[in-house]
Amino acid sequence: MRKPKTTAVWFSFRRATFILFGMYQADSFFTLSITDQIFLGWLSLILFSGAIWAMTRVKGMWALRLLIALLSFWLFVWLSPQIYYLYYIMIIDGLPVQWVIRTAPSPVHIIQLLTFWTNDTLSAHSQGVLGWAMIAAAAIRR
Repeated sequence: MRKPKTTAVWFSFRRATFILFGMYQADSFFTLSITDQIFLGWLSLILFSGAIWAMTRVKGMWALRLLIALLSFWLFVWLSPQIYYLYYIMIIDGLPVQWVIRTAPSPVHIIQLLTFWTNDTLSAHSQGVLGWAMIAAAAIRR
C-alpha cells in the first residue's frame, strides 16, 4: 500500500486575504504592509463598535431610532474619511496634512452603499455592512 504524499502547506496571511477577498485585489488596502493592514483593521473595528454601541444607547420609538441610525450612518460615511486619512498620514511618509472630507453624500449614495451597488471596494462594502448593523441595532426592542 502506498503512503500518501505529505505536502507542507505554507500559510501566508497575504495569500489568505487575497483568497478570502479576491474581488478586492486592486483595493489599496493590499498595498499596505501586514502590520499596517492589522492596525487599519483594528481602527475599523473600533469605529464600527463605537457606532453600534452608540446606536444601542438611543432610546425612543422604533421609527426615531431608525431615523437616528440612518443619520448617524450618513455622518459616518461623510466624516470618517478624515479619520482614515490621519491614520495614513502616520504610516505613509510624505502625505500632506489636508482636509479630505468633501461634500456630504447624497441619499442615492447612501442607498447604493446599503444595497452594495456602489464601487466594489472593501471600504464601500464595509460601510454597507456598518449601515445594516446600525439599522439592526436600532430595530432591537429596548
